Amino acid sequence: MSSDVVVEVSQVGKAYPLYARPIDRLWQMFSSFWCRKLGLRQATRYREFHALQDVSVRIAQGETVGIIGRNGSGKSTLLQLLCGTLQPSRGHIQVTGRVAALLELGSGFNPEFSGRENVFLNAAVLGLSREQTLARFDAIAAFADIGDFMEQPLKSYSSGMAMRLAFAVIAHVDADILVIDEALSVGDAFFTQKCMRYLRQFMKSGTVIFVSHDMEAVMALCSRVVWLDAGQIRQDGATKAVCQAYLDALLSSDGAVRPLAPPAPATAAAPDARSLRDARQDVWNASTLRNDIRVWDFDPHQEGVGQRGCTIRAVQLLAPDGAAFSWVVGGESVRLEVQALCHAPLQSPIVGFMVKDRTGQALFGDNTWISFMEHPVRAQAGELITACFTFEMPRLPSGDYTVVVAVADGTQDDNVMHHWLHEAMQFQSVASNVSSGLIGIPMRGIALQASALK
Repeated sequence: MSSDVVVEVSQVGKAYPLYARPIDRLWQMFSSFWCRKLGLRQATRYREFHALQDVSVRIAQGETVGIIGRNGSGKSTLLQLLCGTLQPSRGHIQVTGRVAALLELGSGFNPEFSGRENVFLNAAVLGLSREQTLARFDAIAAFADIGDFMEQPLKSYSSGMAMRLAFAVIAHVDADILVIDEALSVGDAFFTQKCMRYLRQFMKSGTVIFVSHDMEAVMALCSRVVWLDAGQIRQDGATKAVCQAYLDALLSSDGAVRPLAPPAPATAAAPDARSLRDARQDVWNASTLRNDIRVWDFDPHQEGVGQRGCTIRAVQLLAPDGAAFSWVVGGESVRLEVQALCHAPLQSPIVGFMVKDRTGQALFGDNTWISFMEHPVRAQAGELITACFTFEMPRLPSGDYTVVVAVADGTQDDNVMHHWLHEAMQFQSVASNVSSGLIGIPMRGIALQASALK
């Protein structure tokens, strides 16, 4: 194995015997013994389920690799093979370095033991001596931050508390490879942020293998993604390309989709647009700090995915007077207009958009569901649907951005996707005044003063 490759999976398969009746399992066990003893060929009373088939993956030192796929695709089985808790039915796995794994919540813990006892137990499983664990215990307890529950049995913990304790242990065992399976979906926002800070620090030198159904988290963390489908690798490559292909497959298979973005709650009256304008806008616009954003034209030849009962014909970014933008300045009022042609009747059309950065991370977006759920705008075949979203263009850090646009029919939670375009429009921010964060928002005021100490 190459010196910079720390995980090598070569043509690995994992199969499980499935028995129709419990007595068949017993018969198989006894017949296996006697057939070996007498040198006979054994008959089988089971069928094999192949959780993984001919899987080959190489992961280099310092990579952060995401594993995605539907439930039952073999993701967790692959991780357990990498961690050594399962053995492959065929093929070869070689892992170099200490592996710390956060798989199913509570795995490696004894529910009857206290949190303190489980720290020593789990640390020992991960390769630490009792003296090493004792030296790090205070740091582990501070990271977990579960207070007096550290002395209570694990069976009295909530799922979030168990995850805190498990993550605190693996964060202090000096691992070379970190394996995480959906664990970050449990817990409060503050602890999740603490975990993410630790992960980003670990990613500077260590190797991370991350399984999640949260595409935003995968795109934010991973430099590469492996897509598993029915126990086989369907695609292995750059994060954005693989995630888009995976989402395309989901849309094409059942036509249903999650909402593009949570719609904003209805308000009694829209605020005056002038109140949203940043007080520093005139200063920026007169300097090199003006947030100039180039707007690329909509490409009408994109295929997209969906059921095609309605197809997107045009997407434009317009000024308040209706003129199309080729350049826009961050902080100014804009209108995103989407036009779609119906090829079949739609009872409750929903149009939505989402702006993403170059890594595919969602920044902002909205859809028409809340505004029209009480009075749907029904459309007939041959009619044109036009949706308009008016907002203040956020200030964007320098870089490239894409706009996802989609048309569906149904409700926010249960709909048929008719047309989804991953890159309906592109932005390029060529100059920016954003000091930190993913986007800049208008500041209604910034104050600073000095006064005598009373």
